Amino acid sequence: MMDVHVPADVPEDMRSRYLENFRRATCGTGMLNLFACDQKIEHLNDDFYDGGEKIPRSSNDPLHLFSIGQAAHQAGTLGVLAGQLGLIARYADEFPQIPYLVKLNSKTNVVKTAQRDPVSLAMNNIDDVVSLIENGINVVGIGYTVYLGSEFEADMLTEAAHFVRQAHEIGLIAVTWMYPRGQSISNEKDPQLISGAAGVALCIGADFTKVNQPEAWKGMDRFESLKVSVEAAGRTGVICSGGSSKPVEEFFEDLWNQVNVAGCRGAATGRNIHQKSTEEGTRMVAACHSIICAGASVKDALKLYIGE
Repeated sequence: MMDVHVPADVPEDMRSRYLENFRRATCGTGMLNLFACDQKIEHLNDDFYDGGEKIPRSSNDPLHLFSIGQAAHQAGTLGVLAGQLGLIARYADEFPQIPYLVKLNSKTNVVKTAQRDPVSLAMNNIDDVVSLIENGINVVGIGYTVYLGSEFEADMLTEAAHFVRQAHEIGLIAVTWMYPRGQSISNEKDPQLISGAAGVALCIGADFTKVNQPEAWKGMDRFESLKVSVEAAGRTGVICSGGSSKPVEEFFEDLWNQVNVAGCRGAATGRNIHQKSTEEGTRMVAACHSIICAGASVKDALKLYIGE
């Protein structure tokens, strides 16, 4: 049974819309299985083409993302497909029923932290998101990345808080990506920094926040350390980054521990889904859903992925 605490900044006449969007985003479970498709800007083409060494050529075509999203949505295993507004707009007329999360800001990885602290400001606004909705696209929420520790963090925090508030005003959910990053940050996976980032997401009102898996805190393993971040986030659900592609069983073991040991309320997975064929990627979404939303074991998730 989905138990949702509706934020007080959601107007009374928008509560039912917020709850419906929350239900769609979490497949009615309160747990978020997010398919991250924002990497065309974030990582340029590195995640989509490697000359055929490990990544299938089909991954280079953006249609691949939406084909996986559509198949997974029809199977009832996709929470949301997260991508930039322009990407969604170019394909959503063919796939309007996929639940979308519009990522309002992005930056490339060309300028390195050693050159300049990271800054990622909005490319679109809430009015642009509303236009998609009015055109029949199933947008359930917005997303925004903040780089804590950057000299530009105040600009990003201000925009993020503004967009969270605006999203709630029209009944959308809001998800933040919270990454400690910049020349003042010596360790981006420091457990205390990750917990701090989760707490910041709460303070700007996010419904969910994506963080990286922290290193182990003293006397804890990595997942007990992540649990501290989950506690720090309070009523903001923590979802963990899937990271770079890894062996499937190792990925499922990490995911199981993130949900069942740390208490995460979902995960955000990109490369571990789209760097596979459409059929494999769709089964990967289903397997993630089984752990996140249905309490499946690693063994059962592997069976789903294999197709048994």
